[in-house]
Amino acid sequence: MGIITLIAVAASGLMAGLFFAFSTAVMPGLADLPAENARGAMRRMNVRIQNPVFLLVFLGNVVLCGIEVFQGRIVGGLLYIVGCFLLTMFVNVPMNNRLERTDDAYWPEYLRKWTLWNHVRGVACLASVVTLLLGF
Repeated sequence: MGIITLIAVAASGLMAGLFFAFSTAVMPGLADLPAENARGAMRRMNVRIQNPVFLLVFLGNVVLCGIEVFQGRIVGGLLYIVGCFLLTMFVNVPMNNRLERTDDAYWPEYLRKWTLWNHVRGVACLASVVTLLLGF
């Protein structure tokens, strides 16, 4: 296994862990709060997650997984690119943006849909780890 594959596996694993934490602790915890408080907390997290460390792992792994695709580990690379990056950009980020623009009435729908798609992202990242390790 080359260094690029090793780093891509580690980065995909970090992202899987982040999504797992949100799915199993953060979102259920927010669900226990009044909509106003939960929405405010999530809005704050959406701002704070845009930091250099997160962006290096999240975006850097797109590049690494792109290299993996060209080196023949197509499934593992695409699982991250499509199941994590593209899904985030085209599903979760637009929901986050809508959360910024709407009132608390949107919170229950947001919580349900965002969490569902977060589960998908987590599974995609974990599958990326396994398939990259297997050489696919």
